[in-house]
Amino acid sequence: MTQLDESAKRALAWPGDPETAVESCTPAQARQQYLDSFAGIQWPLEEVAEMLERRVGAIRVKIWRGQAAPRQGAPALLYLHGGGFVIGAPETHEDICRTLANMAGAVVVSSDYRLAPEHPFPAAIDDCAATLVWMTEQADALGIDPSRIIVGGDSAGGNLAAVVALLARDGQVPAVIGQVLIYPVTDQLQAADSYSRYAEGFGLTAAAMKWFRDHYLPEAASRSDWRASPLSAMSLAGVAPAFVILAGHDVLVDEGAGYAERLSREAQATSRTWPGQIHGFVSKRRAIPEAQEALEAIAMAWRTMDPALTR
Repeated sequence: MTQLDESAKRALAWPGDPETAVESCTPAQARQQYLDSFAGIQWPLEEVAEMLERRVGAIRVKIWRGQAAPRQGAPALLYLHGGGFVIGAPETHEDICRTLANMAGAVVVSSDYRLAPEHPFPAAIDDCAATLVWMTEQADALGIDPSRIIVGGDSAGGNLAAVVALLARDGQVPAVIGQVLIYPVTDQLQAADSYSRYAEGFGLTAAAMKWFRDHYLPEAASRSDWRASPLSAMSLAGVAPAFVILAGHDVLVDEGAGYAERLSREAQATSRTWPGQIHGFVSKRRAIPEAQEALEAIAMAWRTMDPALTR
C-alpha cells in the first residue's frame, strides 16, 4: 500500500470537518452538516462571466458561463454532484463547476436532482436525464452547442454521469461527446477488496457507503441493476469517451478501476490515479494542492473529447 500524501493527512485533520459520522445522522442532519462544513476546505469561488439559476420542471439547476466562453455555441458540461445520493447540492460542488467553466471556456450546468431516501432510485437518474434533455432543447437560450455536451460528476455524481452516458449511447437521452468520472460509484454490491482495505480512517468509510446505499437502494434486488451499478452493464461498447479519476486510498478505488478497465477495453477511456489521495480530494483545494492537478487534467481530457476547444 502506498503512503498517504501529506496533503491528504492534512485534509483528514482539517478543523471544522463534520464530527458526527454520517451513518449516525438522519438524512436531514447529514445534509445540514455537509452544508455547514464544505466551504471551509475549498478555495474561494472563482469569478465567472455569468451565473444563472433556472428550473427544469421541479428541478433547480445552476449555470456558470466561463470567462472565455462564447455567448453562443459554447461547449457545455452537465456536472452531477456527489453526496451518496442523499446529501449535497450544486452549491457544494460550485468550486469545481466554476473552475472548469473558466478552464475550458465553457458553460457548466449542475442539476439539483432529488435525493434519497425521500426520492430513492431511480429518481436521481430521471432528473439528470431530464436536465440533459432540457440543455439540448434550450441550447440557443443557454448559448451552448448541443452537439458539444459532455457529462461528468464525482462519487454518486460519477455514477449518475456514467448512467446518463449509457442512456445517451442507447438513444434514450441526447448524445454526449464525453464523460468525466471522478472516483465514481460503479458497484452497489460493495464487495470489492478496497471496502476492506480502506474501511476506516480515510474519510469516506465503508459504513457510510452502506448508509448511503441503503437509503438510495432500499430494495436489495435493485442494487445489481446496471442503472445503479454500471459496472454490471452487459456492454459498454459505443459509449462516449471517458476520463476517469481515482484516489488510491478510497473505498471506491477498486470498482472505479474496474470500470475504467472495462471502458478502455470495450470503448475508449483514459484514467489517472492519485495513489496517495483520499475520496473527495478534488473538492478540497484549500488543503490538497493535488486537486488543482486533477482539475487541470480534466480540462485537458475535455479538449481531447472536443477538439474544437482552443484553450
